[in-house]
Amino acid sequence: MNAGANAADAVAFILLIPVIAGGMLAVLPGYRLTARLNVGASLLTFLVALTLLWAERPAPGAYLLVDDLNIVFIVLNTFVGFTASVFSAGYIAHELETGRLTPTYLRFYHAMYQIMMFGMNLAFVSNNIGLMWVAVELATLTTVLMVGLYRTPEALEAAWKYFILGSVGIALALFGTILVYMAAQPVVGEGGEAMVWTTLVANAAAFDPALLNLAFVFLI
Repeated sequence: MNAGANAADAVAFILLIPVIAGGMLAVLPGYRLTARLNVGASLLTFLVALTLLWAERPAPGAYLLVDDLNIVFIVLNTFVGFTASVFSAGYIAHELETGRLTPTYLRFYHAMYQIMMFGMNLAFVSNNIGLMWVAVELATLTTVLMVGLYRTPEALEAAWKYFILGSVGIALALFGTILVYMAAQPVVGEGGEAMVWTTLVANAAAFDPALLNLAFVFLI
């Protein structure tokens, strides 16, 4: 019981650390301080994620789920996030020295970096198809803003192209999510329960196969 609670606490920290760090990075001045905070927050998130490897899995909730599969993705994602933050600290410093970026843009970059990590981690632990869609959309939008960081014509063009491509994919995924809900609603009932992954898996055999097949096309 206590181990399950510890795993739930770890997930809460994995989600809260990037949010708190993102808020701080948006207002703190000074590149060196914000770069170190970005690396520190990413490292702390990764270390907390590692504790999930030996923690007992808590019971699935209506919105969050921790299982053997998503733990692998969470650990991998936070590890990549940490290593990328270390690399970007040196790279961004060079861009600042050459004048290609300003301190204001750097604060924006670091804040968006942490919010992106929050969105990706939230998508991995979501036990609700609606919440997962929101998390993926958040990660996509923050990435778009980071792509256009330099504010040059080329960067803005790349950001717009990424936004258009990402928006198409997200829109299709939303339609697929709606189809899954439509397939589940006659069996599970209306409301949030028809959007819970564990409930959907348990009752999938009773869903309309035509709707599920169509939803699969849009989601995958």
